[in-house]
Amino acid sequence: MSLFVKFRKSSPSSLSIFSFQSFFTTLPHFSGEKKETSSFIHPTAVVHPNAIIGQGVSIGPFCTIGSSARLGNGCQLYPASHIFGNTELGSGAVVGDDLPGQTVLGCNNIIGHHAVVGVKCQDMKYKPGEECFLDVGNNNEIREHASIHRSSKSSDRTVIGDNNLIMGSCHIAHDCKIGNNNIFANKTLLAGHVVVEDYTHTAGAIAVHQFCRVGSFSFVGGGSVVSEDVPKYTMVAGERAELRGLNLEGLRRRGFMVSEIKSLRMAYRKIFMPVDANNMGFEERLAEVEQDEELSNVPAVCSMVQSIRDSLAENRRGICRVRQWSNL
Repeated sequence: MSLFVKFRKSSPSSLSIFSFQSFFTTLPHFSGEKKETSSFIHPTAVVHPNAIIGQGVSIGPFCTIGSSARLGNGCQLYPASHIFGNTELGSGAVVGDDLPGQTVLGCNNIIGHHAVVGVKCQDMKYKPGEECFLDVGNNNEIREHASIHRSSKSSDRTVIGDNNLIMGSCHIAHDCKIGNNNIFANKTLLAGHVVVEDYTHTAGAIAVHQFCRVGSFSFVGGGSVVSEDVPKYTMVAGERAELRGLNLEGLRRRGFMVSEIKSLRMAYRKIFMPVDANNMGFEERLAEVEQDEELSNVPAVCSMVQSIRDSLAENRRGICRVRQWSNL
């Protein structure tokens, strides 16, 4: 069931008695399949009379809802969120400004204060009037001041999967492909065409160069500049990010078995920390791991080796260099 909502002009007194905290506690909670919940619209929100608002929607202070917007049941708009254009929130919904193309958001996404989602990219190659796209999955939390841009051309799209936490002031540029269950700490900056797989974790204030790939279950240390690919299961850090070993703590937290981690450590050492690097080249060391009877039967090891090989393919950026530890 949907209902039409008209903009209500507020009085100064209504603003003074309303707290931001109470905004998120005034809605009744859904406790059964047949129970309907009412929507709440803050008095300072500007909602066009033609906008369609579902049940249980909460619209925070200073939001603006355009004439073509459709907000599905249970949507939450934090203060100063602006929804324009052919826009629908909910299952298979469309959100964005008045650009050709569309922004699609799935269910149960939370958009934080002053976040900007689905706006025009900052790519000089973008041609005005060309369609551009952003697809966002389900259960993502996009926090305050984050910015997520649409694609740079109609043949591509920016994609964000499910269950990602994108903290404050993060930036995801045009044509990025983000998987599932990732955590981006504050001021994580992804340039155009970056690919981030699943279960990655970035610390604060990191930047990833365009066209780089960050592999699953990897960790990027705070303040790092990533200019080459990060292989699966690894940890990188540094002003020019270098491989520092496996993301051991992340692997343990994600339920990897002790035997899997042991095999990954053995493979990592053979590839990146050989006893005598002069005996075999990098390609030979990769082949040795692939041909090892024990290691070649461990799926995680095969996945890591394939991640490295993919990064070394033509037109890819290669992998981050290995940290050279001093003997001091």
